[in-house]
Amino acid sequence: MSPQGRRREYLAPVSLYLPGLPVRATHRLATLLHSCHPEPTLAVTAFVTALAATSGRGPGGVVAVGAAVLAGQLSIGWCNDAVDAGRDTVSGRRDKPIATGALRPRTVAVAAVVALVACVPLSLLSGLAAAAVHLTGVVAGGWAYNLVLKRTPLSPLPYAVGFASLPAFVTLGPPAHAWPAWWAVVTSALLGVGAHWVNALPDIADDLATGVRGLPQRLGPVACRRLALVTMLVAVAVVTVCPPGTAGTPGWVCATAAGGAAVMGTVPRWREGSRWPFRAAIAVAGLAVVQLLSRGSVIA
Repeated sequence: MSPQGRRREYLAPVSLYLPGLPVRATHRLATLLHSCHPEPTLAVTAFVTALAATSGRGPGGVVAVGAAVLAGQLSIGWCNDAVDAGRDTVSGRRDKPIATGALRPRTVAVAAVVALVACVPLSLLSGLAAAAVHLTGVVAGGWAYNLVLKRTPLSPLPYAVGFASLPAFVTLGPPAHAWPAWWAVVTSALLGVGAHWVNALPDIADDLATGVRGLPQRLGPVACRRLALVTMLVAVAVVTVCPPGTAGTPGWVCATAAGGAAVMGTVPRWREGSRWPFRAAIAVAGLAVVQLLSRGSVIA
């Protein structure tokens, strides 16, 4: 089946309406938001904001964390689509606004730079150390992946470093001003690498055809699926048994549900191009974050 045949058609989310803006401008904004990789952008922002809320941050601090993470994730998502514009067009990515002609690459690139610039002062609201970790470990790592590392065997590295840096961004700010516990860092890094495996799965054939040879593409879909399962299960195990104290019944329920989501996302052979493995990874991450939230006061 051709790439065009297995891609879902892109439909701009025209239901978004902002009073005071012309319909055309509202439509363009909705299309631009569709290009930012909204699922992972919103998931990461929500998870880190929730972690900040349970780690002793006041309301202003929680808002600052959420705004900084959102700006950083928007910049990474838009950068990815701008950089991949040519490959997405060749592959017939009907789910990509640039590939369908709904957006110009320049528009998305400008949005990425604007979000990147906004991310700097927003990150600094959490303090210099926290901002340095967020801007270098998460945001710069994401841009490095988009621009260079995606096509190399080091492609999992930005995911590992970036996700591991997220709890540090929270705890290095007020009130703790301390590095997070090792198990929080390890869990986050493993979740990031697991997300990389499943995110690459639907596009391996198209990536290889357009010259992208990151580690998932070199290993192939079968190995990726197995590595994703193992990585996510280890992450769940670490966050369940390694923190001080006992997980209790709620913790084990979350662990069981997360393990089930990991299995459902990686063991069945989903249709080619399906995003359900990635959504399963988001579910695993969400359940792991619930575990982190239950230990929020002791992650630093």
